[in-house]
Amino acid sequence: MAKSIDPAKTSGEHTGGGPTQTVADIIERQLEVVIKEWLGRVEKEPELTAIPLNYQERTGHLPQLLHDVIRRLRMDEGSKAPISEAASHHGDLRSKQGYTVAMAVEESRLLQVSIFLTLHRSESHLQFSTILPAVVTIADEVDAQLKQQMLRFMAADAERVAKVAKAAKAAEAA
Repeated sequence: MAKSIDPAKTSGEHTGGGPTQTVADIIERQLEVVIKEWLGRVEKEPELTAIPLNYQERTGHLPQLLHDVIRRLRMDEGSKAPISEAASHHGDLRSKQGYTVAMAVEESRLLQVSIFLTLHRSESHLQFSTILPAVVTIADEVDAQLKQQMLRFMAADAERVAKVAKAAKAAEAA
């Protein structure tokens, strides 16, 4: 398959001064900014902060999830995106930490908001025509990651329910 041409790299037209960059380049360069933006939003949500986690426990999954987004943005158009292993592990982790499905969905929503706000602050370095396709790709990737998280989350819940049922049956038999 031929590599797609990134218009942001071939055209000097963009919305402001400075060199034109790809959305992937901006997210990669601003990775820590996205994470701090996300954490600030999470810390304003009592439902999420009700589960006490340290910085690493709360944000440790984000670098890999964001690298998966960056990789997806750099893929040739029409390529099938791989399933995010980081998302699977994150679903397991949040389940063990006591998160609900709604809490995981909220974290995912806040991640998208944080990415989009970071891009908005960097829009002067982007060619306008590349922004909307990138936003669609980001939303699709983050939602695919959320789906993978929820599949693992539900599997972990089903495993816990099965263990409880097995223990209850063993207790009845005794």
